[in-house]
Amino acid sequence: MPESVYKVIELVGASPDSWEKAAANAIKQAAKSLRDLRVAEVVQMDANIGADGSIESYRTKVRISFKYEGGS
Repeated sequence: MPESVYKVIELVGASPDSWEKAAANAIKQAAKSLRDLRVAEVVQMDANIGADGSIESYRTKVRISFKYEGGS
């Protein structure tokens, strides 16, 4: 296996539907500007609660790794 280096960033995705969709939103957005995404690790999940006690939106914090292609 060739040697590789990966960079890790944290993103927070949001969705009115679920934590899974919130994570998917973060990953999908990252894929628009980053190449060679490798792993997404869920770090934290939380929810915004409305005045009536219902969940208004779900948030998922993910760590995403991608192959680092640094210059010389």
